[in-house]
Amino acid sequence: MPAIPEPASPLGPRAAASVAWLTGQTWAVKVGGFVTVVILARLLTPTDFGLVAVAMTVVPVVYLLADLGFGTYMMQARDADETAAATAFWYSVISGTGLALLLVAAAPLLQLVFGVPGVAGVIAAMSPAVLFVSLAAVPIALLRRTLRFRALAIQAAVAALVAQVVAIVLALAGAGVWALVAQTCVFQAVTAIAAWIAARWHPVWRFSMADFRTMFGFGSKVAGVNLVAMARQWGENAIIANVLGAAALGQLSIAQRLVQTTQEVAGAAIAPVSTVVFAKVRDDPERLGRGYDRALGLSYAVIAPALTAILVTAPLLVPLLFGPQWTQAIPVAQALSIAAVFTLAATLDHGLFYGLGRPGAWFVYATAIEALTVLVTAIVARYGIVAVAVGFVGVAALATVVRWVLVARLLEVGIWRIARRAAGALVAVAGAAAAGWGAMTVCAGLPPIAAIVIAGCVVLVVHLAICRWTLTRAYRDLLGEIASRLPRRLHRKEATR
Repeated sequence: MPAIPEPASPLGPRAAASVAWLTGQTWAVKVGGFVTVVILARLLTPTDFGLVAVAMTVVPVVYLLADLGFGTYMMQARDADETAAATAFWYSVISGTGLALLLVAAAPLLQLVFGVPGVAGVIAAMSPAVLFVSLAAVPIALLRRTLRFRALAIQAAVAALVAQVVAIVLALAGAGVWALVAQTCVFQAVTAIAAWIAARWHPVWRFSMADFRTMFGFGSKVAGVNLVAMARQWGENAIIANVLGAAALGQLSIAQRLVQTTQEVAGAAIAPVSTVVFAKVRDDPERLGRGYDRALGLSYAVIAPALTAILVTAPLLVPLLFGPQWTQAIPVAQALSIAAVFTLAATLDHGLFYGLGRPGAWFVYATAIEALTVLVTAIVARYGIVAVAVGFVGVAALATVVRWVLVARLLEVGIWRIARRAAGALVAVAGAAAAGWGAMTVCAGLPPIAAIVIAGCVVLVVHLAICRWTLTRAYRDLLGEIASRLPRRLHRKEATR
């Protein structure tokens, strides 16, 4: 069978454009989602949100099993033809249909397990979303494989907007929890329809057992990584809730949401784009090494300032965003921001291992680190939620050193070549944090929002200034990317006058 055609345009510009589009999509979806939550929170009850929260502890696992990592395989496969794509598609459809029916049948049992009256109906009503996810898996993978992230970004933003409007209209009509259920199902339905339209692909009536075995060998490890991450989250939440209580878990949850949202907004495009790009250059070791080195430096230069800003401004930012009752989350957010700096390269390394067809090695690494995280949480939980967050910092630092070794072996380079980027970033973070704290001290008499903005700007400027010396290549690349776009935009404006 012929291979699936791919664009012949240069890889570098396509990758840069893909990152820009995905970043823009993340901003649009996050901002729109936050506004929608604010509106729905005034129209619905905490019980409505609680029912959906319980259901969403189960549904993502079903999503994962429906795809089983076959979409990720299609993104990086060396020779992906129509038979392989069809095999992945028919598996996803069959498994998605079966799992959706199983979810409906198991809903009453799950309600007994969770002990939450009314959640069975919510879980059953979300089953169509599973089928939509399975239908969209291969078209989305093919769009990612060909770096058509512009189409993906637009369709995700449109799907989110449509789903949010539907949810608000239903909530205004008194639909209650079903407004939130509809939001989930409509988002997945619109995403699936848009993916099929954009991909312009239709499956052939073929199913190859040889391709299936290859995909299963790869995809099961991808799914395993995600399942282990979910198990780690369940485990640490159970430990914290039992040892410290629900209030402490709530403080941790708010701090995690703040830091994770910052990471996602700043670097959500790294994993999907890097997986495809590394797969395309894996046969050229020199180009692969240069690409990884450049991406690593840019990741530190672009994302670290946002995390440093949280470290510095958390005493004002947390109460401003969430209210004075969340002050205990301040040191937790600060510790988590430090841990996030250490693990900043993990997303890129994740894409590297998947792009080079080595999900098994990443699965072993992820399993070990997630198990260590749960163990450390169990040991330090008795000392309080801040101790738990500090424990995360220790695990993150150790995990970073382990990844240096793994990546150095994978790329066949010296460990210092990998570690020097992190060292340069940590120097920049330390300098920027010191300057930010100084700015916070000077601005102590100003309104909180003004102090946060000023300190954030100081952090950004100082971070980039230090990066000029500690991450010189990344600094030049960043300026180059900005400069390469401004002339085109100015030229377009001049041409329209």
